[in-house]
Amino acid sequence: MSDASEPVPRPGPGRAVVVLVLVLVGPAALIPLLGPSAALHDTGEAAPPGAGVIALLRAALFAALCVPVGELFVRRLARSVPGAPPAAPRGWAPYAATAGFVAALGLASIVATGNLVPGSVAEIDVGGLSESREGKLALLEVNAFLAAGLCALSRRPATQLWPLAAVIVAEALRAHPATEPGALLGSGLTLVHLTCAALWTGGLLHALRTLRHWGRAEAGVALLGLYARVAAVLFAAITATGVWSSLRRMPSDTVLEQLTTTAYGRVLLAKVLLVAAVAALALWARIRLCRAADPLTACSPARAEVLALGVVVAASGLLTALPLPIRW
Repeated sequence: MSDASEPVPRPGPGRAVVVLVLVLVGPAALIPLLGPSAALHDTGEAAPPGAGVIALLRAALFAALCVPVGELFVRRLARSVPGAPPAAPRGWAPYAATAGFVAALGLASIVATGNLVPGSVAEIDVGGLSESREGKLALLEVNAFLAAGLCALSRRPATQLWPLAAVIVAEALRAHPATEPGALLGSGLTLVHLTCAALWTGGLLHALRTLRHWGRAEAGVALLGLYARVAAVLFAAITATGVWSSLRRMPSDTVLEQLTTTAYGRVLLAKVLLVAAVAALALWARIRLCRAADPLTACSPARAEVLALGVVVAASGLLTALPLPIRW
């Protein structure tokens, strides 16, 4: 039996990894696909064309963004841990970039068809993408994920940071059209919100994968502690930008009513409750990390936190596909 401090060989995808992926992807995929009809029920709002498909593609894009951003983040943290074992999990960034490229390509085809799900390739006006702001942003995301995948496979995978940043900027601009009042402020809030969410979600996933490779090494406790301290700041930023953005969509004097009477408000309320559950799990993990006889027992609530964050990502994809609430 090898010592826990010795390098651990890189295993191939095991049964546990397959189960984890199924648990994350299976139920989470149902939220954007089935969510629009449930959220719009008895609201009097019309369902946007292809809302379920758009929500699923947007959720896949968000997930594909979180994975490589989290890997870059945690690898940087790991380098600052004294005595960290050299073992590291195999990166999922190339696979995430592929998924992101496919999702971005699907969204671009919808934009090229006048924001309708195309029934055939002949309906897609690829040339028209460069003629609109939304089309240019869609093309930027497609090319950025392609570049991120190539960077991830290169000898300098850290360079994928730049195309990933381009995706985040494009998403922030897409969410707030130039005709929207205070579009620049809204884009800035979304930029911070999405960046922090990707670091938090993808960072926790990769931190747990790294701990699995490090075994019982004390460096694992140090890494988890470093991540927990940064995550607290990320959570504060996510909360602040999320509340501010919500109040811009739904004024404070109508927000309580719109949370239950509009599709956007209902999904937003569900997302808030999910984030509250994630915060409770994160607090539970932090308490175990600081007070338990074995600090690595904090991994148990942290794994549950990853699953909950996967559902939050799915809900975020659904939120982007629903009609915005009316400013009364």
